[in-house]
Amino acid sequence: MRKIRAALLGATGAVGQRYIKMLDGHPFITLDVLMGGESAGKKYGEAVHWLFPDAIPERYAQEKVRRARPESAEGCDVVFSALPSEAAGEIEEDFARSGLTVVSEASSHRMDPEVPLMVPEINPEHLRLLDNQGKRKGWKGAIATTPNCTVTGLAMVLKPLLDDFAAEKAIVTTMQALSGAGYPGVPSLAITENVIPYIKNEEEKVAREAKKILGTLQSGMIQQNEIRMGVCCNRVQVIDGHTETLYAEFPGKVDPQEVARVLTNFRGRPQILKLHTAPERPIIVRQENDRPQPRLDRMAGTVPGMSVTVGRLRNGIDQRSLQLTLLSHNTIRGAAGTAILTAELMQREGYLG
Repeated sequence: MRKIRAALLGATGAVGQRYIKMLDGHPFITLDVLMGGESAGKKYGEAVHWLFPDAIPERYAQEKVRRARPESAEGCDVVFSALPSEAAGEIEEDFARSGLTVVSEASSHRMDPEVPLMVPEINPEHLRLLDNQGKRKGWKGAIATTPNCTVTGLAMVLKPLLDDFAAEKAIVTTMQALSGAGYPGVPSLAITENVIPYIKNEEEKVAREAKKILGTLQSGMIQQNEIRMGVCCNRVQVIDGHTETLYAEFPGKVDPQEVARVLTNFRGRPQILKLHTAPERPIIVRQENDRPQPRLDRMAGTVPGMSVTVGRLRNGIDQRSLQLTLLSHNTIRGAAGTAILTAELMQREGYLG
């Protein structure tokens, strides 16, 4: 397989560090360029506040951080963007105009109708937006995005519930990890011995982005899914792993055992193609009464952290409703992992190189 040269925007941030770990040793994506703002000109090992217990991979520790501009990534096939949303919009467009392909974590372009919002197991066909994106935008390159970290695991579970059981309504309550707020994140005196029942703009993002991801591509445009959603978001004292409870309603009776079977058997195009970062089972169903738990299950799956774990499957207020708990690793499946998997899918589908 042809090697893919990658660059990384926002390399010193918490999610940028996750890219460093996940791409170190990748069989065909080589991370050759690290870019930043204030860190530009410094060696990566000197510029970064490394958040993991194991050491920075030596080849990156000695790499000089370049300025976040298109010429820094010249010759690269893909630019991963882990920039904060407030900085990402114009910078990513500059890269796309110059002919580079960007896969972005930021929210700046997620809801742009010309830009795919990707969870590769769910909506691989949305990549076809890239066929005409450059012509419509005046870009020589392209931008694809990945969702808010809370949405990714939820959308993965909703996909088979919609396709196989025609879910009509979803009520979601999230318990979101501290790492979702970046570093240094939430002040310790605010979160210690506490739950914060508000995350700015999060509830709107979850519903809005899920409906786009779960939508269908028709005549070159995405027709959003019309499932009715209610969302409550909370920040809790967990380092990694977003836990969510889901209550869903259906037009007819649903059997929790049949739902468990469908979720367990769910596979997407990344599994069919056997992409490197695709877990064998994107959804793992646990039968124990007290699972999933972040500390025990956030690294579940054949690609650690890339599977969504589901448990406590049961009927809700009647046999036409369902309740469950789901868990996904917010900086792996909810961030760097899905972006890397998107790039792998783009490479196989002819959108890179």
